[in-house]
Amino acid sequence: MSLTLGLYQGPPVMGDPEAGLARLQRQLTAAAAAGARMLVAPELFLPGYNRPDLHAALAQPMGGSWCRRLAGMAREAGCGLTVGWAERDGDAVYNAATAFDRDGTILGHYRKIQLFGPMEAASFAPGGSYCLFDLDGVKTGLMICYDVEFAPHVRALAERGARLLLVPTANPAGFEHVSTAFVPARAAEMDLTIAYANFCGDEAGLAYGGRSLIAGPDAQVIAAAGRAECLLVATLGPEPDRALRSTQLADYRKV
Repeated sequence: MSLTLGLYQGPPVMGDPEAGLARLQRQLTAAAAAGARMLVAPELFLPGYNRPDLHAALAQPMGGSWCRRLAGMAREAGCGLTVGWAERDGDAVYNAATAFDRDGTILGHYRKIQLFGPMEAASFAPGGSYCLFDLDGVKTGLMICYDVEFAPHVRALAERGARLLLVPTANPAGFEHVSTAFVPARAAEMDLTIAYANFCGDEAGLAYGGRSLIAGPDAQVIAAAGRAECLLVATLGPEPDRALRSTQLADYRKV
């Protein structure tokens, strides 16, 4: 796999989607200049994660102004964009993520299956299906935050052929083991690569842990952030030695 990815780790938009869109545009331009094919941004970047007062109030439908703006930004930069946002569909609101291609078309759209904690359960309806798409010949799946901590969900995507997972997240401080242990383990178990993009800073009393990373199929960290705002750009590959890679997907025996 030879694919250059960008991960944007930044502070929440503090309930100001316009400021968030402007910041994303700057990060997309920088990622494209560094050769990135796709930029991954955090969970519920629009309008904010720890803002249940805004989720239903500001949620937009597919094809709304946020989608049009995001598609236009990707097209203008010539770089794909995967970002989390609050999606309204009738009376339901979903914690969603959409992957836009570099020409602005939608590659994939996903609604979070594993809602985390009482705030998410009160704000959102759970999703009910997986999302897979082709990214320059690489079978790619979307997940959101807590989803990737469940080995059965990662396995389900691997069984469907996924070689890369893009994961917008809003992981709080104190849960750094998700970055240091869970994400590399999920990648190694199912012989794929995971790109995990988190917030940093604070939002309405919630501190984020940062530690965004890309983990390869040998559990090695390809690129990683600390706790501050940053843009990571890394090229995936070369593939690790086949003899060192997990064959759990083929070898698993049910008893």
